[in-house]
Amino acid sequence: MRRESYSIAELVSALRRIRAESVDEHRLIAAVRPLALRAAQASDLWLTDTMLVPDREQGFSLFPLSEEHDHSLAVFAISWLPDRGTPPHDHGTWAVVAGAIGSEWNTFWRRQDDGSRPGYAKLEQVGEKTFASGEVLAMPTGTIHQVWNRTDGVTVSLHIYGMHINHTGRSQFDVETSTARPFISKIEP
Repeated sequence: MRRESYSIAELVSALRRIRAESVDEHRLIAAVRPLALRAAQASDLWLTDTMLVPDREQGFSLFPLSEEHDHSLAVFAISWLPDRGTPPHDHGTWAVVAGAIGSEWNTFWRRQDDGSRPGYAKLEQVGEKTFASGEVLAMPTGTIHQVWNRTDGVTVSLHIYGMHINHTGRSQFDVETSTARPFISKIEP
């Protein structure tokens, strides 16, 4: 079966239109879901060999594909090394993720505290989901999740954020110590 061509430029054009038309975050995310899948399925238009070699220190790499001047509507290809991932974290914005290569394990968490104590966060695990190539994961602002590559190979997913994640004040969490701290990711050039 031949994949449909859908470039990042076409995706970004559609994202701009959706953002201009949508005031409700849930409706915006619902409109972005099929576009994210379409773009991920056209990975031959944006995936490079460099993206298949994630950063060994971080365990994953973020490759910017598009970002508005005000840091909104950021689109990344993210690749994950085998048996590596992230700590529990939020994004500080909405996110839509579509699988391009392989599968990724997501664990979802909910805050049990009210967020009023700086550096403190009590989390409770509320679910798990593996998603793979051809599937989409949509997360409203405030969602806390942890990503892990449980496969033997590098996995790649297409991520669309309402705002560039290093500009949102997002947090990473340590479940054992009930702590929260800023989460800044290294971005590839």
